[in-house]
Amino acid sequence: MAIVVNLDVMLARRKMRLGTLAEAVGITPQNLSVLKTGRAKAIRFSTLEKLCEALECQPGDLFEFRAGENAPAEEAAEPADAEAEEA
Repeated sequence: MAIVVNLDVMLARRKMRLGTLAEAVGITPQNLSVLKTGRAKAIRFSTLEKLCEALECQPGDLFEFRAGENAPAEEAAEPADAEAEEA
C-alpha cells in the first residue's frame, strides 16, 4: 500500500509506549498495533483525532504517501513467488 504509517516514529519522538497511547486513545493495544504495522485497512476520523491529540501532532505526521510501495503482506509474498519461478 502506498500509505505508510509513521506511528512508531511519533511514539519514539514522544517517548511513549504503545500501551500508554492505546489507553489515552481508548482502543486496544492490539488494534493500535495493527495500525502501527500498516495492516489496518481503515481508521475512523474520531480515532485519528484522538491519536493526534494524545501525540500532539498533525495527521500528516502519522501518515505518508509513497508512490509505488506495496503493503507488507504483498512484499512478503513476492520473494516466495520469485523462488517458485526459479525452481
